[in-house]
Amino acid sequence: MKFKYTILYVNDVEKSLAFYETAFGFLRKMVHPSGDYGELDTGSTTLSFSSKRLMSKLGKSPGDASSEAPVFELAFETDDVNGALATATKAGAEVKQEARREAWGQTTAYVSDIDGYLIELCS
Repeated sequence: MKFKYTILYVNDVEKSLAFYETAFGFLRKMVHPSGDYGELDTGSTTLSFSSKRLMSKLGKSPGDASSEAPVFELAFETDDVNGALATATKAGAEVKQEARREAWGQTTAYVSDIDGYLIELCS
């Protein structure tokens, strides 16, 4: 078995894809013609977005993400946490934790994306 993809439920797939392209430099892999589903090329695991509208049609009841009370986080590794933080913030991300060196030697920063998902930027 392998971890294939993560799907974030969002209000506007196109807007979320554009944000991740600008904020983190990911490339668009595909968008369904309906606009209700899209994927980014993030390496071996795909980051996907599905509209809440589509999930409701499929019988799911998607809730709202909250970086104030997260149930998970996405982590993006980079050689330049400070630079990544600046780029993400310029694209519209909200800083939750400025870059800092952790006791175990890793540099981390946290932002909230435009949909409320918590993202760790780390070395």
